[in-house]
Amino acid sequence: CGRGPGGCRGGRTDMALRCAASLAAGRHSRGPRREGTVRWSSAAKASAVKINEKASREKILTLESMNPQVKAVEYAVRGPIVLKAGEIEKELRKGIKKPFTEVIKANIGDAHAMGQRPITFLRQVVALCTYPNLLDSPSFPEDAKKRARRILQGCGGNSLGSYTASQGINCIREDVASYIERRDGGVPADPDNIYLTTGASDGISAILKILISGGGKSRTGVMIPIPQYPLYSAAISELDAIQVNYYLDEENCWALDVNELRRALNEAKAYCNPKVLCIINPGNPTGQVQSRKCIEDVIHFAWEEKLFLLADEVYQDNVYSEGCQFHSFKKILYEMGPEYYNNVELASFHSTSKGYMGECGYRGGYMEVINLHPEIKGQLVKLLSVRLCPPVSGQAAMDIVVNPPVPGEESYAQFIKEKESVLNNLAKKAKLTEDMFNKIPGVHCNPLQGAMYAFPRIFIPSKAVEEAKAHKMAPDMFYCMKLLEETGICVVPGSGFGQREGTYHFRMTILPPVEKLKILLEKVKDFHIKFLEKYA
Repeated sequence: CGRGPGGCRGGRTDMALRCAASLAAGRHSRGPRREGTVRWSSAAKASAVKINEKASREKILTLESMNPQVKAVEYAVRGPIVLKAGEIEKELRKGIKKPFTEVIKANIGDAHAMGQRPITFLRQVVALCTYPNLLDSPSFPEDAKKRARRILQGCGGNSLGSYTASQGINCIREDVASYIERRDGGVPADPDNIYLTTGASDGISAILKILISGGGKSRTGVMIPIPQYPLYSAAISELDAIQVNYYLDEENCWALDVNELRRALNEAKAYCNPKVLCIINPGNPTGQVQSRKCIEDVIHFAWEEKLFLLADEVYQDNVYSEGCQFHSFKKILYEMGPEYYNNVELASFHSTSKGYMGECGYRGGYMEVINLHPEIKGQLVKLLSVRLCPPVSGQAAMDIVVNPPVPGEESYAQFIKEKESVLNNLAKKAKLTEDMFNKIPGVHCNPLQGAMYAFPRIFIPSKAVEEAKAHKMAPDMFYCMKLLEETGICVVPGSGFGQREGTYHFRMTILPPVEKLKILLEKVKDFHIKFLEKYA
């Protein structure tokens, strides 16, 4: 073939394929041809396949050889049912007829994807930081420009495109500390204890990574609520730690009972070393808001049992029920006195993704870590430095969450109007969802005190349970898959979050606009009644 010594046997598979193709296609005839064009005759294809079969070898990375901890990871919020929803969307775009015209993805708390409008001031500041030429534009308010200039001064080269310190931009960490002090009624906060993160998830994963050690019965146990947000079980699987479940009390509005914590801890001591206690407040997926007394009890339990506390507080702005109030673990810990405040190790997390902001895509967040051993603080910074720094636009967005317009500034009136509108709408939708679910036979929904999800308990007849087993599905996965296929509504089965044996639930976000939410809930009602009739 004129391809070097040995012709087609020169060693390279691609050369061999081209040679086989050209030989079989008669490429060596003297007639004119266009350079670079290969005509694949059937003979050429057969020859190429034979050579390719000889040249192929076993893959290095297979399901058998991959990291078993990664294989064990499950994340229900974007699991099989969401993949199925994506397939259905493609079919709808191709014109394939369904009993519905769109897929409603109520599986995830993605506010803007559900139609929530961005907060104007936050977007103005991030726009100014991204394109500083706009600082000369009269279209932007001075309070937004002031914040943008301060953020840019903290960036290398006054550019959002530069790397920052691994812990985050210093002036933003100062703003986070000031925010925490205001929120907690003057409880001191040190910017050096603040770490800006890629959403709250990044901080949670980093803290778990540095906490987990040991082997066998001394392997670190991590106590998590059931139901839980699947980030926790996924991170625990990935890090090969031991998951220790404690159950929230569904009959008592998903309350956290210290006696249940003690039961879980004592049982776990037989097979691991429990040293981490995770709390989600307000709850995801359960929506409960913990009382001050409950938080005091949990802190005392952590102090008594020498547990490192993780407080996931990303829904701290999302509190709806009368009589409920958000209390930060940091504030209660401080008010319990120096014996607690100077000893209990606590990491608290917040994010731009939830609250009234809903800025999921910016991946902004922070964690505050107190009472960390000085040498461990250095190790944590080292660990965070491996990922260089969190997204700088996300850091800027986080700054506006903790440093919003204040009374007397020109953007305050619009900002507070937009913020209250979002939160008031969410409160209405929480009540609407609870009321409508509780009117459906075989469905019970606890009050949605906070966060942005409903987690109703559903009755699944034994006949449906048997059919689910025949399809090798969890009963609530079977239910949710049928709901998706018949109505286009995508929700997440409760088995993805954990639940007591013999109970079934699903998680659904309350984020869709009110009119769409009403339609969604009516569709769920109609489906559930038909489902009960079919499998009765």
